[in-house]
Amino acid sequence: MRAAPPGGAATALAKRLAETALWTRVRLQRAIAAPGSHPAPMPPTGVLGSRAEWAAAVAECRRLRLPPHHDRPKNWDALGAVSLILARLGTDAAVLDAGSARYSPVLPWLRLFGLTDLVGNNLEFGADVRRDGVLFRYGDITATDFPDARFDAVTCMSVIEHGVPLEPFLAESARILRPGGLLIVSTDYDQDPPDTRGRTAYGQPVHIFSPVEIKELVALAERHRLRLLGDLELAHAERPVHWKRVGIDYTFIRLAFVRD
Repeated sequence: MRAAPPGGAATALAKRLAETALWTRVRLQRAIAAPGSHPAPMPPTGVLGSRAEWAAAVAECRRLRLPPHHDRPKNWDALGAVSLILARLGTDAAVLDAGSARYSPVLPWLRLFGLTDLVGNNLEFGADVRRDGVLFRYGDITATDFPDARFDAVTCMSVIEHGVPLEPFLAESARILRPGGLLIVSTDYDQDPPDTRGRTAYGQPVHIFSPVEIKELVALAERHRLRLLGDLELAHAERPVHWKRVGIDYTFIRLAFVRD
């Protein structure tokens, strides 16, 4: 069953306007020139430790002429994902953005760098839609209809905290990734999670992952042949993310796995 768009009619209209502006810019910018260089290297796995880190990511987007996400901290995890895909897989990679939104930055940025086999799926989507060659289609990230080893990379940015069953998601990601492919996940995190009891968003209880839960996720991924890239450092000096709607401060974590 197709999921209803969260947030009501006003939010849906704002998202549609953001989508239109983003893909118009991508199309026009590609006609002029691709970004002059790739993003600076970032650790494959890491925690957003300070406001200065996401500010640096925004500055890097400007340097590369990448249209930034309006929620500025989200540029940090998206840029890390794009940087890793370009560095390890190059511009011939086939990439799925699982739980995608058509206004999210990962697929448009990859398109600007010249990638052509790009797909986003989401339970909110209806009929297939293409934006500058990028396919957006209906799909459940825990049970897709893609063939085995279809993708070189799967990204899933700020999705799993919204009630996604982790084991089916990891098992499905491992199935549709080729050996040596990448799974890159970001999610809400805090070394000492704030109290979120009674808070909801997008029809689900607000959830901030704890260090114990992140370690459990990494162990579960390993059982599905997904090996963590980089070091799992879970401390952070600041809480540089503020979610105004629910009134909490926390941070993000980005986890990168390679399919064995």
